[in-house]
Amino acid sequence: MPLFTGQHFAILGAGRSGLGAARLARMHGADVTVFDEGDPVKIQGALDKLHAESFPTVSGQQARDLVVSPGQYQRVIISPGLDAGWPFPKKFTDAGVPLDGEMEFAFNLTDMPMVAITGTNGKSTCTELIAHIFGACGRRSIPCGNHGISLSEVVASGEHYDVLALEVSSFQLETIRNFRAGVTLWLNFAPDHLDRYPSVGEYFSAKARIFENMTASDTAIIRAGESVLSGAARRLTFSASGAAADGTYSNGQFFIDGQQIGDASSIRLRGRHNMENILAAMMACCVFGLPYPEMLSAVSSYVPAAHRCELVRELHGREFINDSKATNLHALEACIGSMDRPIVLIAGGKDKQLDYTPLRSALKGQVRAMVLIGEIRRQLHDTFSDLLPCHIAIDMADAVRIAFELSESGDSIILSPGTSSFDMYTGYGQRGEVFRAAVNALS
Repeated sequence: MPLFTGQHFAILGAGRSGLGAARLARMHGADVTVFDEGDPVKIQGALDKLHAESFPTVSGQQARDLVVSPGQYQRVIISPGLDAGWPFPKKFTDAGVPLDGEMEFAFNLTDMPMVAITGTNGKSTCTELIAHIFGACGRRSIPCGNHGISLSEVVASGEHYDVLALEVSSFQLETIRNFRAGVTLWLNFAPDHLDRYPSVGEYFSAKARIFENMTASDTAIIRAGESVLSGAARRLTFSASGAAADGTYSNGQFFIDGQQIGDASSIRLRGRHNMENILAAMMACCVFGLPYPEMLSAVSSYVPAAHRCELVRELHGREFINDSKATNLHALEACIGSMDRPIVLIAGGKDKQLDYTPLRSALKGQVRAMVLIGEIRRQLHDTFSDLLPCHIAIDMADAVRIAFELSESGDSIILSPGTSSFDMYTGYGQRGEVFRAAVNALS
């Protein structure tokens, strides 16, 4: 008999994670209703996908007016974009309904091995790298979790993978109970998401939960110098910044336990932060028995995704770089630090209640001028205008035009916003596409 026969599950969130959880719950026998407080007009595409698979939905004001009775639902599964402490999820938990996060729910229904990747920045690149390395070395893998398709979608598909490359966000970790991966990567930590968390400490604590269920048979791979406890797991470290570590990168060469394993000359990724991503990815795959020469060859064939320090074009001696994926200060700082040309920086976007003053030291001497966009443009102007020329733009096309006029031959004009895009765009991808179009319109 299916595991959840006769049970009624509430799925909160009509997006991709919610659809995956609904499929997985139904596969195991549950009756499912999907709830979303969003405006039905704005989420119509998501609702259409659910209706195409005959999932009942409740949305908008009807969801907000919902009254949940004890015993009405046997489980509530929450998408990672929702906080379990918000009023809508609490309607269910206050009625005594057990709550699972989507990732936790899927984890308990699979035995596929996983590499779990977390960090403030670099997660998606590292997740893609790991899946690419496994695939190039003959192991079936897929990037999933917070990146690409949800873990529920992967498990519900019935496909078998030798190892899952699972990107894990702090939001997903808030609701874990049993979740653990045989190999866990902690890439870095910097303040972020303070529009969700009351303090940096609470954000850190949420991310650090990734280690809480690890055992002595598991491996934690952590950037050298990160002050995070890794529980019972075996701990390995990596660094491209000169720190002592098990895996290091220096002068174009990769070293493991002091032994040179190869160089970066044929690798398309650039910047010290990406060399650390490569080290972490290879060290994770090594736990599964892959040899370093094969892995380096695989890394050389990896093509970086769009919107991550992506060269758009060169024009009149300037290079235009799309780093729209930089949605927090740490990512912006990493981008600046990896460049060897003077920079005209386009930055700004949604106000995430972050303190931008720590960025001053990274900007000084490296950034020639700033062009500011979005909700926080005036805040950034007030923060940095005493340090370097700052100009406010009305939109992306205006920002690109101003940056081009301010720049000189030999400069890099970089979109690296340092915050999210939702004040102006549907996501960092659309923001990057608008930047690319504006750059290509220049003559």
